[in-house]
Amino acid sequence: MSNKMWGGRFTERPDAIMEEINVSIDVDRHLYAQDIAASKAHAAMLAAQGIITASDAKNIGKGLDTILSEIGEGAFDFKRALEDIHMNVESRLSELIGPAAGRLHTARSRNDQVATDFRLYVRDTIDQTDAALAAFQHALAARALEHAATVMPGFTHLQTAQPVTFGHHLLAYVEMAARDRGRFADARKRLNESPLGAAALAGTSFPIDRAATAKALGFDRPMANSLDAVSDRDFVLETLSAASIAAVHMSRFAEEIVIWTSPLVGLVRLSDKFTTGSSIMPQKRNPDAAELVRAKTGRVIGALNGLLIVMKGLPLAYQKDMQEDKQGAMEAFSALSLAIRAMTGMVLDLVPDEARMKAAAGEGYATATDLADWLVRTLKMPFRDAHHVTGRIVALASKQDVALHELTLKAMQEVEPRITGDALRVLSVEASVKSRTSYGGTAPKNVFSQAKAWLKRLEKERKLG
Repeated sequence: MSNKMWGGRFTERPDAIMEEINVSIDVDRHLYAQDIAASKAHAAMLAAQGIITASDAKNIGKGLDTILSEIGEGAFDFKRALEDIHMNVESRLSELIGPAAGRLHTARSRNDQVATDFRLYVRDTIDQTDAALAAFQHALAARALEHAATVMPGFTHLQTAQPVTFGHHLLAYVEMAARDRGRFADARKRLNESPLGAAALAGTSFPIDRAATAKALGFDRPMANSLDAVSDRDFVLETLSAASIAAVHMSRFAEEIVIWTSPLVGLVRLSDKFTTGSSIMPQKRNPDAAELVRAKTGRVIGALNGLLIVMKGLPLAYQKDMQEDKQGAMEAFSALSLAIRAMTGMVLDLVPDEARMKAAAGEGYATATDLADWLVRTLKMPFRDAHHVTGRIVALASKQDVALHELTLKAMQEVEPRITGDALRVLSVEASVKSRTSYGGTAPKNVFSQAKAWLKRLEKERKLG
C-alpha cells in the first residue's frame, strides 16, 4: 500500500528502515505553531488571488485553528507514518474538513514550507534569546552599581595584574552581552525574508502574491530567488554562530565563578540555590550550575560545526540531508537559553567576600604600574626607565618579603633617590583604582556612571517593548 501523500507514483510501502531514517516528526513537531501560521497565511492568499474559494479558505482556517488547539492541549495524535509536521497537519485537516484540505498545498511545496517554518522558529528563538540576554545584562549592571567601589584583583595570565573593581569586572560581561545581542539582531534582519511561494525550487505558475504572505508572517519581503529560498540554511548557521559566541561568553564567566568559589581563592560565595553537595563528602559545596554552563557551550558549538558539515557539499536545490538542520540547532538554542538563565541567577545570587577581594588585589605587587606612572608623571622619567626602576623596587620588596606599600621610603630611595613620600600614597589598591579615570577605566566613579547608564538604557528598551 503506497503512502497516500505521494499520490500514484509509488505502489509499495517503504521498507521499515526507510521509514525510520526518513521520519522527522519527532523533531519538527516543535514547528507546529509556525507551520500552522504559515498555512493560514498561504490559504488566505490563495483565496485573495482567486486560486481557491473563500469558503474553502475559511474552512481551512477554522480547521487549522482546531489543530493548533489540539496540539496545545496535548490531544493531537502525531503519526510517525506521516513523516513530518506538514503531513501530520494536512492529514488531520483532511479528517476535519474533507477534500478542501487538499487545496491548501496548491502553489507550495514542503521545500518552501519547511524553510518558512524554520525561519519563523529561528526568528522567535532570537527574540527570546535577546530578552534573556537583556535580563542577564540588567542583573550584571545592578550588581555592578552595588559594587562600583569594591576592589578586587584584576588578572592577566590568571596572575594578579592590577587592582580593578568588582563592578568593573561585571560590566565587562554587560558589554559582551550587548555585542551578542547585536549579532543576533543582525542575524534576525538577514533571515527576515519569506521563502513561501518558492515552491519546490522553481516557483509556481499560479498567480500567487508572495508579498502578501510575507507581510502576513511579519517578514520584510519575499526571497528574490526560488532556488536560494529552499536550499540555503545560512540563517540557521549565522544564528548558531551568534549563539556559539554568546555561549563562549557564558562559559568564560562560568569558569571565573568556578575559580572564585574555590576555597583556595575564596573571592565569592554561591548559596544552596546554585550549588550541590557530594554523595560521599559532606563538606563539599560544588558550583555545578557554573560547570554545566561551561559544558553546554560544547553543545552549541557542536551544533554549528555539525550543520556546517551537513551543508558544505550540497548542490542546489533542496536535498534530504537538510532534514538534519533542526535537531542540533533546536538543542543548541535550548542549551543556550538555559545557560543564560542560569548565569543570570548566579549573578544575582553570588556574594563577594570584599575583605578577601581587597587583600588579594594588593598581592603580587599589583600597584607596581602605579609607581611607574608616578615616576613618569612626577619625575618626568621615560616610561621604559620608570618600568626598570619599578622592577628593581619590586625585586627589593620581594627579597624582603614585604608588600610594595610596606617597603620603606628609604629602601625605595636606594634604587631611585628622587622618590618622595608622595609616591607611597599611590600604592594602595584604593588609590590605584581611583586613579584609573580614563574612559572605560575601573575608577569607581566611572563604574557607577556606566552601570547607571546601562540600567537606564535597559529600562528604556523594556518600556519600548
